[in-house]
Amino acid sequence: MHSIQIIPEVLKRTIANRGGQWAFESIDPKTTCHIVIDLQYGFMEEGALLEVPMARKIVPNVNAISRSLRAAGGMVAYTRWTYRADEPSVWPNWYQLGMSEKFSKALRETFVPGSHDHALWPELDAFPDDVVVDKTRFSAFTPDTCDLKSLLDQRGIDTVIISGTLTNSCCESTARDACQLNYKTIFVADATATFTDSEHNGTLNSLSPTYADIMTTDKVLSVILSSRSR
Repeated sequence: MHSIQIIPEVLKRTIANRGGQWAFESIDPKTTCHIVIDLQYGFMEEGALLEVPMARKIVPNVNAISRSLRAAGGMVAYTRWTYRADEPSVWPNWYQLGMSEKFSKALRETFVPGSHDHALWPELDAFPDDVVVDKTRFSAFTPDTCDLKSLLDQRGIDTVIISGTLTNSCCESTARDACQLNYKTIFVADATATFTDSEHNGTLNSLSPTYADIMTTDKVLSVILSSRSR
């Protein structure tokens, strides 16, 4: 796992802002969704284009949260990073201007639907009733690029728990948007992963005072368990 460090000044500001370290220690599991971000072969497999070695280590924690929330009547949703040449909202500033032609081509070919690297990592504890959605932007809540929000709204979801990869890209982007869309947002410090501890902790310290409750897996499980007993 990443070596997690919340800067003391950030923790102090978080507590001052929230009136405590966490705002969402009481949730309704039935209106909660565990959003698992982009744990696909293209990020997980050794030698993959965007291999994140740490992401393989978080899978047991991701699965533990899914099992607990599912047993409590909650929702589990998996996102898949996706490239679609024919999508309505094209993204040329990123694919054509924001990276080299060589890397852009490799990225687009890696994450087309149906490819090996686009598929979910097989060690995930995914059930038939779980939701799988494709997204073509970093955030799962960018309009017209993912169906997640409509599916959450259909289920009356008001709380999201975020895990997956990359901490400082798709996970962070999703968490920021979730907060601003009025979801109670929990970000799991030891069930998210990126390339380095510095990048990981940068996100945790950025989200903590304003955007999300930063919790460990054990804390999330205790919140779910205590909420089930009410």
